[in-house]
Amino acid sequence: MNGQRIQHGHAGAGIEAFVVDAFAQLDIAARPPVTASGASADLVVDPDGVAVPIRLEFRTLVTDDVAERLVTDIAPATAADASTPLLVVADRVTDAARTMLIGQHGGYLDLRGRLALRTDRLVIDADVPPVKERAARSEALAGKAGLEVATAILLHPERAGTVRGLARELGRSPSTVSEILAALRRDGLLDESNALVGTDLFWQVAGRWTSPRVHLAQPPIPGDAGLHRTLRLGLDALDGPGWALTDSAAAAAYGAPLAFRTGHTLDFFVPDQSIVRRAATLLGTAESARLARATVRVAPVPAVVQSRIELDASPLEWPLTHPVFVALDLAQDLGRGREILDAWTPDSRWTRVW
Repeated sequence: MNGQRIQHGHAGAGIEAFVVDAFAQLDIAARPPVTASGASADLVVDPDGVAVPIRLEFRTLVTDDVAERLVTDIAPATAADASTPLLVVADRVTDAARTMLIGQHGGYLDLRGRLALRTDRLVIDADVPPVKERAARSEALAGKAGLEVATAILLHPERAGTVRGLARELGRSPSTVSEILAALRRDGLLDESNALVGTDLFWQVAGRWTSPRVHLAQPPIPGDAGLHRTLRLGLDALDGPGWALTDSAAAAAYGAPLAFRTGHTLDFFVPDQSIVRRAATLLGTAESARLARATVRVAPVPAVVQSRIELDASPLEWPLTHPVFVALDLAQDLGRGREILDAWTPDSRWTRVW
């Protein structure tokens, strides 16, 4: 292909990533081709199982003259390529060039915020978020989005995280997720496929795993229907948000080597600050941590209080947060907590990442 192919990128960024992000904004998957056989496609656009291979070319400015040259002068490498649509990516595509590219059963991504593609099986013409150059993310875990991406990887270390998959799972923009993954790879915390490398990511997340606790005079009673509604305990739907038991009580329930007796303080994560305020009002606050019967704090990331776990072997009536989040709590105790982590490996349902 031409010497200005996409490998040179857009001001140092990956053009393929911009194309993937643009399609993801329309809830359309765009992925690398599975094999190198057949057409020399750069990506496969796959809305609802209709796989359409496309070739990509990048230019800074595309006028009608440039568009005509792209369509006529870039000879297909194989016969299969001749039927593979060309998507031109540019900082700016003029109106005349847009019309010409679409008329030739191709398309364009104008990085100012427009994506169009027309083939015999697919027609797309839509606004997308414009691409703005941003400095490389200096700290992968800076901000809540960084923590959400990192913990999502810790929860499923066996999978290679994809930009689009994580973006959809977390409700974040693909561009933000892409930035964070790039920073994690740069720091050696993920490999090239975005799979977890070692335990350093866990300990970096542990260093940011803080949220203030409110000490309660008494814990809520799971069977109290009034409290259930007011405090949004979420005991009737464990795959939705609700109170999640953590710290020592949860660690003991998961089989960590520590003793927990009835009457000890129960530590809970809750979805938001309004629940913390209601709990303090309805259950009262303790004068000190020593006198507290329970603590509540807002979950650092939403996943902490979603998809909670109910263990048959647990002596407690409360659903638990995921073992990774329990381990992050234990890691805050530089002495005994870390000794427990050294000796604790959860059962085969979960992967140890510390």
